[in-house]
Amino acid sequence: MADEMRVGVIGLGSVFEPYAESLRRLRLGGRIRVVSTCDINPDRADAGERLLSEPVPFCTDYSEVIGDPQVDTVVILTSMPHHGRITLEALEAGKHVLVEKPMSVELAGAEAILEEAERRDSVLMCAPGVVLSPTFQAIWKRVIHRGEIGRVHLARGRYGWSGPDWGQWFYRPGGGPVFDLAVYNITALTGWLGPVRRVTALAGIANPRRVVDGEEIDVQVYDNYQMLLDFGSATFAAVTTGFTMQRYRSPALELYGSEGTIQMLGDDWAPEGYEMWTNQQGAWAIYEEIDPRWDWTGALEHLVDVVDGATQLILPRHAFHVLEIMLAADRAAATGRTQDLHSTFDPLPLQPDSIYLAGTAPVHDRRIIRTEEHLRDGEG
Repeated sequence: MADEMRVGVIGLGSVFEPYAESLRRLRLGGRIRVVSTCDINPDRADAGERLLSEPVPFCTDYSEVIGDPQVDTVVILTSMPHHGRITLEALEAGKHVLVEKPMSVELAGAEAILEEAERRDSVLMCAPGVVLSPTFQAIWKRVIHRGEIGRVHLARGRYGWSGPDWGQWFYRPGGGPVFDLAVYNITALTGWLGPVRRVTALAGIANPRRVVDGEEIDVQVYDNYQMLLDFGSATFAAVTTGFTMQRYRSPALELYGSEGTIQMLGDDWAPEGYEMWTNQQGAWAIYEEIDPRWDWTGALEHLVDVVDGATQLILPRHAFHVLEIMLAADRAAATGRTQDLHSTFDPLPLQPDSIYLAGTAPVHDRRIIRTEEHLRDGEG
């Protein structure tokens, strides 16, 4: 791309602040310039200037950003129920698009988005960007490319918290913890293991009334889930999510293979390294975080890279498949019936030779690691 990318941002709420840091960094690198901002709340008119440290035009009608001939790329950070409509309109206007998760809250809307994106040269980047994490890619290289833990039979994902006390839309149709939270786990697990064939789920409303924005409201969507994903060939994954979890200390993701186990430490959107057991080694090896500077807004820089010619790793059809899984989980919970899936996606175009593993020598903590030899010698 010969010139800097000109960006319009739609949605200046809580998600905008972390993205603003990435926007500033890319601006300082001469790669982007924010030329327009928008939010339906006029009280946020100064958010762009305050967080980007430069004056930026503001409006309250997103169509002004999409129709602005100066804007090359639209970054959509609104509440989730509005993602689909704005994304489709931006693509129809010939813009590159980064849309926060999910790409849409309904399958028909997502199908229209895919069709429009595939008709055009525009880049469509659908968050979350967990597949960009160096730790995600290192696990992919070990598990999928090298087969270091053998064939994966079982997997587990977990992400939840007690729930937001702002944004009543979180608790209305189009909101909920699956779209907001489980989407990370599902994206990561399918990124490693491929498309899901069937979904079943248990879900319910654990907290029927909540105080949000200072007002007591009725919760209209499930806020508590256990999901089971069937990848075929007797490979299954469980995903636990909800606005019902106060704290946790367990790994974000676990893969159980025929020859070992690998666990991502921290959260998949903020990994803290990983640990791995192999039968051959007979001990847990702990690998420190590869790049602590990586953060979950990395899809924005990836979009700029892709426009400049890089291979796109966040695939729209992968995001569509994740959306179908999430919607199927709700149907499964409501009907008590397992749901078959129909969409699929190509394997991630990761290049094993480009995935960095150096600097991740295992750190053995002998307080918790015991090999079979230690146990035989009475050290257990």
